[in-house]
Amino acid sequence: MNDFVAIDFETANGRRSSVCSVGIVVVRGGKIVDRFYSLIRPTPNYYTCWTTEVHGLTRRDTDSQPTFPEVWAQVADKIKGLPLVAHNRPFDESCLRAAFAEFGMQYPEYPFYCTLAASRRCLKLPSHQLHIAAAACGYDLTNHHHALADAEACAAIALKLL
Repeated sequence: MNDFVAIDFETANGRRSSVCSVGIVVVRGGKIVDRFYSLIRPTPNYYTCWTTEVHGLTRRDTDSQPTFPEVWAQVADKIKGLPLVAHNRPFDESCLRAAFAEFGMQYPEYPFYCTLAASRRCLKLPSHQLHIAAAACGYDLTNHHHALADAEACAAIALKLL
């Protein structure tokens, strides 16, 4: 696979619709041609201690940020016609679907692939967590749980394994 979009979401709480940041990496011809990152005002707009511990974001970071539909309007053209790839596809795809549903937007049925599944199939590792699989594919993920850094790590895995 040489043309795809690696995508990663962070959430504010246990609701999948509560996306609070997104990172995308556009790959064409096997090369990264575009990157996009945005904070998002989550819906519902509250953070749990656990999610803040994971990614470090709080309401102070996102209260003045755009809503999901505003951010997705910036993303849609960048990813048009390309399959999406995520590490642990069920999570990121469910976040995307939940955010679309939360705002009454029609979901475009993006084709989605999973680098976690590919890592489990192709790599003999003690764990297939993103930072470990990325390292095995030559990518040093130093800012884990930042949506853009995670999308870049996912792209590196996809370029090696998909």
